[in-house]
Amino acid sequence: MTFIQERHKTQSPLERPRELLIVCAPLRSNVNLSHVLRLAGCAGVERVICCGHTKVISKIARDGADTVHLEVHRTLPPVLKQLKTDGYELVGLEQTSDSESLYEFKFGRRTALVVGNERHGLTEEELALVDRVAEIPVYGLPYAYNVHTAVGMAVYEYCRQFPRG
Repeated sequence: MTFIQERHKTQSPLERPRELLIVCAPLRSNVNLSHVLRLAGCAGVERVICCGHTKVISKIARDGADTVHLEVHRTLPPVLKQLKTDGYELVGLEQTSDSESLYEFKFGRRTALVVGNERHGLTEEELALVDRVAEIPVYGLPYAYNVHTAVGMAVYEYCRQFPRG
């Protein structure tokens, strides 16, 4: 068998829009936010919500900077309350006492993936608002993945469960 590289292959079609949102607490690094936007664009996630002061680095976000709708809010709790009212299941991505391993985690189609700050994670107030928490097992040091790497793993798992949208 011969493998021939196909750069910039045609997009895989979705039968319906993805009902996944990525919701970020204030991130320390604009690099992380820019990587999240690029990921969202590649995965067909149409909307990312972030809090705090943000700046998108277009060389990192690439087409995601233009194709993904980025909403910026001051704080996360009011956003989470509104998303819950709008019918989203709020899934925190965090290491907690009652988190579920991402390996067995079953996402609902209408999910808001809630991601914490790189250094402090999700606050107690934010954790009190989520419906469930998914955790990515870590097998070595450091004790946690970089935030945009963790978001990539969780979004991949969501897309694996809902490959057509």
